[in-house]
Amino acid sequence: MMEKTQNQFSRRDFVKTSAALSLGTMGLIGARAYAAGSDTLRVGLIGCGGRGRGAAANILDAAPGVELYALGDLFQEPLDAAFRQFSQTRPESQMAKMGNKINVTGQRCFVGFDAYKKVINCGVDVVLMATPPHFRPIHLQAAVQAGKHSFIEKPVAVDPVGVRAVIATSALAQKKNLAIVAGTQRRHSNLYLEIIKRIHRGDIGRIVGGQTYFLIHNTPWLGKHRRQRRPEWSDMEWQCRCWYWFNWLSGDHIVEQFVHSLDFMNWALGGHPVSCIGVGGREVRKGPDYGNIYDHFSIEYEYPEDLRISAMCRQIDSCTDRISDRVVGSEGLAYLDGATAKIQGARSYKYDGPVHDPQVQEHADMIAGIRAGQPLNHGKRIAESTLTAIIGRMSAYTGRALKWDWALKASKLDLSPPHYGFGDLPVRPVAVPGTTKLT
Repeated sequence: MMEKTQNQFSRRDFVKTSAALSLGTMGLIGARAYAAGSDTLRVGLIGCGGRGRGAAANILDAAPGVELYALGDLFQEPLDAAFRQFSQTRPESQMAKMGNKINVTGQRCFVGFDAYKKVINCGVDVVLMATPPHFRPIHLQAAVQAGKHSFIEKPVAVDPVGVRAVIATSALAQKKNLAIVAGTQRRHSNLYLEIIKRIHRGDIGRIVGGQTYFLIHNTPWLGKHRRQRRPEWSDMEWQCRCWYWFNWLSGDHIVEQFVHSLDFMNWALGGHPVSCIGVGGREVRKGPDYGNIYDHFSIEYEYPEDLRISAMCRQIDSCTDRISDRVVGSEGLAYLDGATAKIQGARSYKYDGPVHDPQVQEHADMIAGIRAGQPLNHGKRIAESTLTAIIGRMSAYTGRALKWDWALKASKLDLSPPHYGFGDLPVRPVAVPGTTKLT
């Protein structure tokens, strides 16, 4: 193992103290205690890829009195792309739209494994976290310990160890009166909110089951994450640049993408599953260019009172696409597919109201809570939805049914590498049900 350097340290260096955080270090964050006493919220972005740049644009669109102040990324190229997009050298037409919301300088742009620390500690009030999912528990813990409000993209972890860290950090944020808002935009969508309201008031009767699907092709977005390895790239650099294809970084697509659908089901049912059993595999993703993730999963989740949810996700070309959710009740059913939201049954309903951009609204809701002194904290909720996806993957990988409580409290699965630095990092073998062990 290589010696540790500033950019080379173990995950345990970050999370080993999360269960023993001292309350003596906590200070309540006032409703207007930001930007050194001004009314402006300074925003720092960690992870300058497409989703990170999108989140930064969303928060700038969400409310007045917000400015982008700092940028950080593991690599120089995405940081440069973000700086070009958001710097004050942009065309006047774009600057007119953003007004004075851009306050990024070269001195507040940071690269490397420790870039997140520099963003957090350079005078920002809100941290946007859009790095690969593996790093999010680490970054969230650092932001909350430093007294910063956080927007964290979903999912928030890739293994039970990371989930437990996020839950502990969320409890700390609650005590410090800090916001943690997750990138589960369906929870901020008029369309979804109206249907959920009707489900919870009993318009479809008692919930008896449901189905959720995220069956898609290999979109162009996925293609840009599959790069031919360059000779000069170390194992770590290759995997981090092509992060989607490695389960220690992405959690596999059931975690990275399907978490949206599973979060909706937890929302509709008012809690998390108690157990699951699943299958999955790798039919078209062959060879090292595809890392070690699967291309399809099918999971049965059991919720309290023997309620079962069927959940399927797939990323294979030339197949039928379906992205939809059905919640079946004793007196009807609710159906959503992103564009349509309706209830069929005795209390039929179809949403035909305005459709606002939920990726902007989630930031507007976060900012409103901060300014009212009542910051939103979605940390535990998104950690539970993330674990819902993780246990489905664990079951499919191993061929074993497993219980929620065991995964949350006893599983030792930790996908993190032995250290963070650009060097050797062998790729874990593709999971084989019946052979891969449950840990």
